[in-house]
Amino acid sequence: MQKLIQVKEAPGTYRLKRGVTLTEAEILTMAREIAINKMKAGEVAISSTVMMKEHIRSISQSYEREVFGVIHLNNQHQILDVEELFFGTIDSASVHPREVVKSCLARNSAAIVLYHNHPSGKTEPSQADRRITLRLNEALGLVDVRLLDHFVVSATGATSFAERGWI
Repeated sequence: MQKLIQVKEAPGTYRLKRGVTLTEAEILTMAREIAINKMKAGEVAISSTVMMKEHIRSISQSYEREVFGVIHLNNQHQILDVEELFFGTIDSASVHPREVVKSCLARNSAAIVLYHNHPSGKTEPSQADRRITLRLNEALGLVDVRLLDHFVVSATGATSFAERGWI
């Protein structure tokens, strides 16, 4: 796949070689890379749940299987890293609290935001989603990492656990 080259003289502009043909999948992959890089560069403020939902959707809405990710934050809620930790099937992903905690400790995260997609298009969290979020919150609390939110996203929308009062 072609790499995007950011044009330094024109922020927000990218260049590919002339005559290059791209598939929709390649374009979506590149869009996901841009969204992740913008988040890592601190260009996305965590102050807006709506903005966070849109950026997370741009990262993971087009996956054909469930992908579970973590946005690592410092004490000022600035983004340290965006990491996709677990990859599943069309309707589930196995999430291991131990691996999430290890990832947080490795990045010295003060807080995190969790996200995963539902390829079905439904953003209603399942009981399994709610249970793993509670387990993760308990595990993270033991190492003083705050869980700020967990988003379930699809191409049609996003649901925030914090907005529902579940975190």
